[in-house]
Amino acid sequence: MKFAQDSQEDGYVITAYDENSVSINGKSFTQSLVVTTTRLNENWNIADIKRLSSSHIEEILCFQPELVIIGTGNRLVFPEIEVYSSIIKHGIGVDFMDTGAACRTYNILMSEGRDVVAGLIL
Repeated sequence: MKFAQDSQEDGYVITAYDENSVSINGKSFTQSLVVTTTRLNENWNIADIKRLSSSHIEEILCFQPELVIIGTGNRLVFPEIEVYSSIIKHGIGVDFMDTGAACRTYNILMSEGRDVVAGLIL
């Protein structure tokens, strides 16, 4: 799915996605990544939500977000709470959804000025 956008000066915006890739500000990525309005980690080393670990969560927490969205791939899968409990302990909101829904939600929240981090598993 492609998105229309007026300006990319507002930070990192997801401009398109499909089941194998995500485009951010027009650049396509085929590996998992972490994106915020102002920062992009192009090499989030995870390919399957079942392998999500506390070290992956720590990478996200380094961004000090108010909200975390994790795109779990082509379908929604909830990991064990022990894996992501540190997000909750920090008082940060967290939600899991399929990666397409995570892309759409990220764009909405960042356009509202929210401090959101999206970890997108591809």
